[in-house]
Amino acid sequence: MKFELTADFKPTGDQPEAIEKLTEGINADIKDQVLLGVTGSGKTYTIANVIANTQKPTLVISHNKTLAAQLYQEFRDFFPNNAVGFFISYYDYYLPESYLPQTDTYIAKETEVNEEIDKLRLKATSQILSRDDVIIVASVSCIYNLGSPLEYKRYVLDLQLGKEISPQKLKEKLVEMHYMANRWELARGQFRQRGNLIQIFPAYSEEILEIKYEDNRINELAMREVFSGEKKKIDSAVVYPAKHYLTDPEVIQPALKEIRQDLANQVKELRKKDKLVEAQRLEQRVEYDMEMIQEMGYVKGIENYSRYFDNRGPGDPPHTLLDYYQHAYGDDFLIVIDESHITVPQIGGMYRGDQSRKQTLIDFGFRLPSALDNRPLKFDEFMARTSQVIYSSATPRDWEKDQAEGRVIEQLIRPTGLVEPEIDIRPTANQVEDVIKEIVDRKQKGERILVTTLTKRLAEDLSRYLNDPNHTEDADIKVQYIHSDVDSLERSQILTNLRKGEYDVLVGVNLLREGLDLPEVSLVAILDADISGFLRSKISLIQTMGRAARNSAGEVILYADKRTEAMKEAISEVNRRRQVQLDYNQEHGITPETIKKPIRGEIVPGWSQRDDQPLEIDPEALTPKEIKEKISQLTRQMNRFAGELEFEKAARVRDEIDKLKAWLK
Repeated sequence: MKFELTADFKPTGDQPEAIEKLTEGINADIKDQVLLGVTGSGKTYTIANVIANTQKPTLVISHNKTLAAQLYQEFRDFFPNNAVGFFISYYDYYLPESYLPQTDTYIAKETEVNEEIDKLRLKATSQILSRDDVIIVASVSCIYNLGSPLEYKRYVLDLQLGKEISPQKLKEKLVEMHYMANRWELARGQFRQRGNLIQIFPAYSEEILEIKYEDNRINELAMREVFSGEKKKIDSAVVYPAKHYLTDPEVIQPALKEIRQDLANQVKELRKKDKLVEAQRLEQRVEYDMEMIQEMGYVKGIENYSRYFDNRGPGDPPHTLLDYYQHAYGDDFLIVIDESHITVPQIGGMYRGDQSRKQTLIDFGFRLPSALDNRPLKFDEFMARTSQVIYSSATPRDWEKDQAEGRVIEQLIRPTGLVEPEIDIRPTANQVEDVIKEIVDRKQKGERILVTTLTKRLAEDLSRYLNDPNHTEDADIKVQYIHSDVDSLERSQILTNLRKGEYDVLVGVNLLREGLDLPEVSLVAILDADISGFLRSKISLIQTMGRAARNSAGEVILYADKRTEAMKEAISEVNRRRQVQLDYNQEHGITPETIKKPIRGEIVPGWSQRDDQPLEIDPEALTPKEIKEKISQLTRQMNRFAGELEFEKAARVRDEIDKLKAWLK
């Protein structure tokens, strides 16, 4: 299927030129290009046009989950008839295994997996292996160990009407694919048999696959809607595994033999260094793990033995999402690195931080040296897996420009005629009181404000201060903070709520810089702008100031008592771009207009529901689709209450769910 770009507008300003040059570069097999596009110039739309022109499967990499979510929604809107996937880390909470020698403290790995994100990850890989019209928006987690695409594809189950396969054989195959049998209520990643009917709930789907048998032959295939029960007959179906990491039973014995040999070598090495406690600890832990793998085919922390099961040698790179692309498309795919000035260094830094922690575990007898091979890609390994790359940023670094050999395509003109915001420098004395006056003024005009601080603690403290009417002259300012400790899906909802007007002010640290698309924001206030450091570098300042460039009343206030070199360079570049934009507007008779952008729905409907009481819902007032979304929303709320041991509240929500399900039937 071909990529079909859907949009209510056409390229304007310098977008047509940027699209043409990028397309020419890809068609001419130029490996690296840079798109220098200012905030609000429509870089995503430009990239969407390039994808439509070149018809290349594309991987878009973003440096954080919030921006990845925003990009996913945008590409999904541009390509509604194509496969647009989402691939980010599925941990809502992640505490890695580690050891602190100074205090002799071992910290076991603790995780909290977001099942909805896990589903989206599995759906993304199934799309890559089954279609050519694929765009996956990913965070940097795409360079982490994922398991072999060859093994993953080997377990794919292809079902056709009339195919001869016994129910027992089918169930055995599903178990190998990590699906679990459940005789009662089906959940994602489970299956059950009822007479001559087998039902499978694919781990990546919203529908249940039904298989009817007659004499060990499939005589009916159908997809059934989970809530409505609506059934649609089909001629064929493909079922993908419920997990990315699969272990071939035939590989287990050779792998255990190799693990046992490496264990003997490492124990010998530790004893030679007179590390007797460490040697005994390692021997006990690995022996236990091997027993579990032998009996169950799995053990907690099995990823530390992934090299043995993947048939990789010591030091060999792991299989990642890029291997899925290469397996499916060879080198004929495009990589777009969004906000490359920060994403590229992040890709480069992942390996070093991972290795340091694991080496300590190895030195003190908690893991075999093979644990080092459960890792992200090194930077050179990542680059070796890229074919053609577009580095997209408002502030590309010299590295990206050099990599592209000077092929930098500028996109400075915004479709709305908006220009870079005016910059005002004010002293730091009484900066909070001054910000409050500005907030009150903008709030009265129905506009939003971003305030950036240097630390998470300061962001939270300032939010509490601004939320107190005693400090804001009873102006009823609604404030929320946002930083990296806030759950990834919750961040997206906070930004949506800011746009809706549920908040007037958002206070944050560096999350208020790259890529955030908030046209309602007319003021960006940067506290302590003259403090030297990463958060107040030239690139950071330009990016932060750009958040006010989507509104015709955009303004930036820098609170500083001196002009640092970073401030001077940032102000000079912003003013250069502003002049280019003003000249273009004057030449074409354009009056700047604030960007009008729709507020999209949630990535996972209902995930943000936090009320303590179930909603009073009238099913007659809702469409079937809206009822399904409410059921999904309330199910998450019920699970949360149950997890918090609030069983009475969970029961009330359950009753509401039952009422809605009954109405659908």
